[in-house]
Amino acid sequence: MWSVADLADAVESGLRDHMARLDLEQAVHGIDALDELALHPIIARGLAGAGYGVQREQRYPTDRRKRRESEGERCDFVLTPDGRPLRQPDARATLFEPADAVELDDAFWLEAKVVAQYTPEGPNRNYASQLLSTVRQDVMKLSKDPEILHAGLLIVLFVSEAVVAEHDLGVWQDRCLQRGLPIAVPALRTFTLTDRLGHATCAIAVYPVMHL
Repeated sequence: MWSVADLADAVESGLRDHMARLDLEQAVHGIDALDELALHPIIARGLAGAGYGVQREQRYPTDRRKRRESEGERCDFVLTPDGRPLRQPDARATLFEPADAVELDDAFWLEAKVVAQYTPEGPNRNYASQLLSTVRQDVMKLSKDPEILHAGLLIVLFVSEAVVAEHDLGVWQDRCLQRGLPIAVPALRTFTLTDRLGHATCAIAVYPVMHL
């Protein structure tokens, strides 16, 4: 039911559309100047445009047992097929809950990380640590929740050239596999963007995440 290749295509479409609008406006700053949270709505629009239901900042299934809704970790995106709503088993039942709501274990849980070589202030000194350390934590969260059956990690890289993205994602993937992290072969997309900060390439990788 879930294809990471289709998800990568949808994300690419959303980012390209936004990039094209900025270029048309001759904006001073490009899409690569946005921080991760600012990119989330753009990613969400791309996914929704491809027909997915997109629920943002949803609590992990096991954390839904906690009494307060503010407690527990949240996943960046939870996707459903055909734009359908997501069932909320931790919410108070109503007579108006949609009959076609998708169960949590049928949805696709997607964490997203954006890492850039450069910032508006200059080279990103935390580039390596953001890619090699922070991203691995998301893999662990997805793989350890027993109620998540379909999951993936989206990495968006803004880099100087495609060869850098290929090398750095390869290093990250090798280190994850060496540590026994349950990732599978990703769907990878790259495209060029107008160089405003030092980035001429955007790379999108969607890694399937399995259970430990």
